[in-house]
Amino acid sequence: MKDKKVVVSIQHGFTMGKSCLTKPMIFYDEMTGLVDEGRAVDVVYLDFKKAFDAVSHKILTEKLRNYGTDELTVR
Repeated sequence: MKDKKVVVSIQHGFTMGKSCLTKPMIFYDEMTGLVDEGRAVDVVYLDFKKAFDAVSHKILTEKLRNYGTDELTVR
C-alpha cells in the first residue's frame, strides 16, 4: 500500500517503525520551533470519531481490492 501511495509519509499510527505517540511529539516539536522563531501559530483540532460510521464500507473494500490488497486484509 505504501508503493501505491495509499498511506502518506506523515501517517504514524499502524505504521511499521512509527507509533501513534510519535506524531504528537513531532507536531509539538515543530510548533514550539515556530513559536521560538517568533512566528504566529494557530492550531485547529477536529473530532472525527463518528466520521468512519458515515463511510460506505462497500466503497472502502472495493478501493482496497482495486489497489491490489489481498482478500484476507480486506476482510
